[in-house]
Amino acid sequence: MTDPATRFAEAFAACPLVAVLRGLTPAEAEPVGDALVDAGFTLLEVPLNSPDPLASIAAMARRYAGRAIVGAGTVLTTDDVAAVADAGGELIVSPNTEPDVIAAAVARGLISLPGYYTPSEAFAALAAGAHGLKLFPAEGAAPAFLKAQRAVLPKATKILAVGGITPDTMAAWSAAGADGFGLGSNLYRAGKSAAAVARDAAAFVTAVKALA
Repeated sequence: MTDPATRFAEAFAACPLVAVLRGLTPAEAEPVGDALVDAGFTLLEVPLNSPDPLASIAAMARRYAGRAIVGAGTVLTTDDVAAVADAGGELIVSPNTEPDVIAAAVARGLISLPGYYTPSEAFAALAAGAHGLKLFPAEGAAPAFLKAQRAVLPKATKILAVGGITPDTMAAWSAAGADGFGLGSNLYRAGKSAAAVARDAAAFVTAVKALA
């Protein structure tokens, strides 16, 4: 298997969008996952505060092997990292900057994508080995906030804006320096049908391609 940095870079280059599937149940995992992967998504995240998240991650990791990277969000502890790895997940996303969690993910050969808000948190995450960063919650900031940070953060760092993103707001964030986006309730919310997810996924993919 290629190293995590390469796996992340390849998936991100194919589609710089992370589907945040908070509330997904194991029964919905494959129908919703199919809708997203068929639309072009290559990064799928099941937050650990979803119902039986490890079962969903395991099912999706098997189904989309070689097509998409599947992992967990709301990963708060090193024990969580181990559980996700044991379930077959490859992506570790956190809402915060916790160096021990980042280091544990890297040690297991997983992709680490922690949340940050300040430059201090961003540099701490990178020092711990993060493969990319998610500015969270983006809806609590503005594109100018990211633009100012981009002046000091390493140019090669991949930064995703996460929180409140819609197809219509992506261009402003991209112009400010966002490389990609994490998509939550505007893409999926608990109980949303696979058909509706497919429709909205297509809109997001179309919008991000227009930024290239």
